[in-house]
Formats: sequence, C-alpha cells, structure tokens
Amino acid sequence: MVPPLDPQHEELTAHDTPLFSGLPGDIAVSFEFFPPKSETMEAKLWDAVQELKPLDPSFVSVTYGAGGSTRERTHKTVARIISEAQIPAAAHLTCVDASKADTQAIAEQYWEAGVRHIVALRGDAGEPGAAFTPHPQGYANAAELVAGLKEVADFEISVAAYPETHPDADCPQADLDNLKRKIDAGASRAITQFFFSAETFFDFREAVAAHGIDAPVVPGILPVTNVAQARKFAGQCGALIPEWMDGLFEGLDERPASRQLVAATVAAELCRRLYAGGVRDFHFYTLNRADLAYAICHMLGRRPKGIAA
Repeated sequence: MVPPLDPQHEELTAHDTPLFSGLPGDIAVSFEFFPPKSETMEAKLWDAVQELKPLDPSFVSVTYGAGGSTRERTHKTVARIISEAQIPAAAHLTCVDASKADTQAIAEQYWEAGVRHIVALRGDAGEPGAAFTPHPQGYANAAELVAGLKEVADFEISVAAYPETHPDADCPQADLDNLKRKIDAGASRAITQFFFSAETFFDFREAVAAHGIDAPVVPGILPVTNVAQARKFAGQCGALIPEWMDGLFEGLDERPASRQLVAATVAAELCRRLYAGGVRDFHFYTLNRADLAYAICHMLGRRPKGIAA
C-alpha cells in the first residue's frame, strides 16, 4: 500500500530549486562494459564506447566471464578501446578456474597491450548459488590476486566493495576485513556493487573509514530498465531491490521508451543525492548501452569538452 503524501512536504518540494539546476559538472565518471558474444553485439558495444568517449571518462572497464569463458573477447575489446578509441581501459581478472601462472601470463599480455589498470575480483562459480572453490594452483581470493598482479607489473588495481555485504561473508565486519586485505595488498580503489539508496552508500562509506580503510570508494550505478534482470543480479551480489521500484515499472513491459525515461530518472536522482553527500566519482554499469549513462551524466552537468553545463 502506498502511504499518503504529506501536502506540506509536497508543496515545499514543488517550490524548491530544481534538483539538477546549475551543477558545474565537477565529477569524474567511468563506465563498465561486457565483452560481445557476436559481431552484432560487438558493433553495439563499439557504438556505446564512441558515444561515451566525449564525456572523457577516467577509464572504462570490460568484464571477464567465469572460468575465462570470455577471456579472448575481453582481451580483444580492451586492446581495441586503448588503440582505437584511445580511452584508458581496465580489464577484469578473476581467480576462477585459473592457476597463478596462467593468471600472471594473462596479466603480462595485458601489460604488453598497453593495459595499466586491472579490476581484480575473486569471481563466482559458474552455477548460481554454488560455492567458490579455488583452483588447486590458483589464487584463493581477491587479496591474493591483487598481490600477485603487483608482482607482474605496477598495475593500478580496483577491487569490489559490497555496501549491503557480500553473500559469502559471515557478517559486515568480515566483509570489511576482506576489503581491507585487498586494499593493503595494493589496490588503489574500491568500486561498489550497485545499490538503490544513497543512505546505503553513506553508511557504508562511514563504516569503511571507521575500519581504517582510506582508499577511495566509488559508487557503482546500475540504471535499471528490467527489474526481473536486476533482481537476478542483486541475488548474486547481496543488493536489495526496493519494493517501490516494481511499482514504477509496472505496466511498461511493452513500452521500452517509457522504461528508459523511468530508469534514467531513478538513477539520476540517486546520483544527485550522492552528489549532495559529497560524491564526485561515479562508475556506471552500462550493460553495453550508452544512452542512459550519457543522460545521467548530462543531468549531473558532465558535458563533452567545450560544451558548457
């Protein structure tokens, strides 16, 4: 049941300064893509990269399938982004189904291809809900992976953080302990899994600082157009999908343009609340689509060079 609106609150909101007016665009942005599985998807991905390039991202990252299932496509995509788009690109690496020697060999290939940034993840087993089992000769966790990559070359390394606690963690404290181990092993920053409440991020940021972790924590933003798909993602990373989101998308299954507008509005409002709380660095999970991320950046004042906010 939807709670009744407070007339006084609504009147103040209606007469207040617009949320997105006058923002100076003083933010840094980065974008995540997944490697294409076909020529058609490759063309779509490349179009997205080209559309987002004028926003001058700090970097873009390309994911890495479980068990190396997309290893070659990841390598190809990252190399092309660096050589043709001339955007700093980060490659994902996981601990799944790979020995230390194999992982270090892949890292060496990335370095030779011009990659200077790795997103280091433990990774999950291929089957949903299955327990992670390290390779007998592999890295047991992301902290070990970070340390191993630092032995290969002086990579910039990003790691994952979980504002609502990783499903495999015994408790939030244990999850923070794990994050600290990754930072202490040499990671430069943490990028969070997606979330839908600014307070969730602010509470997590305070907990991270209280835990003695001083590396930057960058919020990961997922613009949602498919709630069912988002719930699947959320189940894998421990994120909470608020009930009100179902109501917003109800009746829009056959209206893709309207879904896009709603998705951009919800994500932009979240980013604006984060901005009000001092956040100036945002990482967008694009799902290989540029339009939503571009629109949100535009609303936050981020413009192509030479175009004023």
